[in-house]
Amino acid sequence: MMFFLKNFQLPATFNLPKSQLQMYGEGLYCAGEDLLGRCARGKDSLERLTSVVAWSISTTRPPIFGFAPYNPVLGETHHVSAGSGGLNVLLEQVSHRPPVSALHATNAAGDVRLVWCQSPVPKFHGASIEAAVRGRRELRLPRHGERYEVDCPNLLIRLLPTPSVEWSGDVRVVCAESGLEAQLSYCRSRSFLGFGGDARCVRGRVFRSASRDETIYEIDGFWDRTVSLKDVSTGEVSVLYDAQRAIGKLTTPVVQDHKGLAPSESAVVWGEVSDALLKKDWEKARQAKRRVEDEARKLAKERNEKGEVWTPKHFSLSQNKNGEWECWPLEESVPPAPIVVPS
Repeated sequence: MMFFLKNFQLPATFNLPKSQLQMYGEGLYCAGEDLLGRCARGKDSLERLTSVVAWSISTTRPPIFGFAPYNPVLGETHHVSAGSGGLNVLLEQVSHRPPVSALHATNAAGDVRLVWCQSPVPKFHGASIEAAVRGRRELRLPRHGERYEVDCPNLLIRLLPTPSVEWSGDVRVVCAESGLEAQLSYCRSRSFLGFGGDARCVRGRVFRSASRDETIYEIDGFWDRTVSLKDVSTGEVSVLYDAQRAIGKLTTPVVQDHKGLAPSESAVVWGEVSDALLKKDWEKARQAKRRVEDEARKLAKERNEKGEVWTPKHFSLSQNKNGEWECWPLEESVPPAPIVVPS
């Protein structure tokens, strides 16, 4: 889960050779272990909730300061399959202004279904920029009849005194069916006299919603290293999340079926730009990027002149009374993709 300033058109030399849609998808399908499938394999509701917390932490990937992916064009899609569990992931850029991305993921066993809608909203604070990631994340475990609502941390871009990118803010993981809840805080760790500290600290707890003062587990650690889980009643400490195992050695997705690629696929839309960037042909990358953006503006102008309203191909899109975007897939499951992550 990454955020970059979508309202600014960066020169191609500052672009990563991939789309923001691909970055969102990588938070799911690029993983060294099947954390999402583990949520469904938990022996009881408490183990499943802590597994959801671990998966949520895994989507917090280290950002890269100074470089940004491409802003997805309206209608752009990204479709990838990964893992022995047969995880199929489909994303679509369902709105351009404001930018809204939708994700739908299901596995082959049918015991995991994730719907993830997000729209970053930047706030400027002088020496920093904080991006609140709005939108709904809902994970369903059909075999257990459970539905989990999961928040996102905010992305904090510090410009002064030293440029850096950090995750910050509070995250809730709630399961109404089991009555269990987790609260996490992404924050800077304490240090001597309050100076320094580690910006990649995460702390929290697990409790029952009906008795919020009674903590079941305490959560403590660093989201880019390890996060521990402490049983309050017994004092036993275990590893909840290990970043080295989860995201330490990732495999690059490959196109397995070129004919199956949709024209809207990120790899197709931005293919020429990415190829030029990887070859460090900056002028060719600049021109190719301009062509993609000009074509998107041309199509938008034609729709406006005809009075047409663009509608997503794979999702329905709405905004609730709180201003949050909600995206719902039009199909029950995601089919296997032409792009795969090798096992």
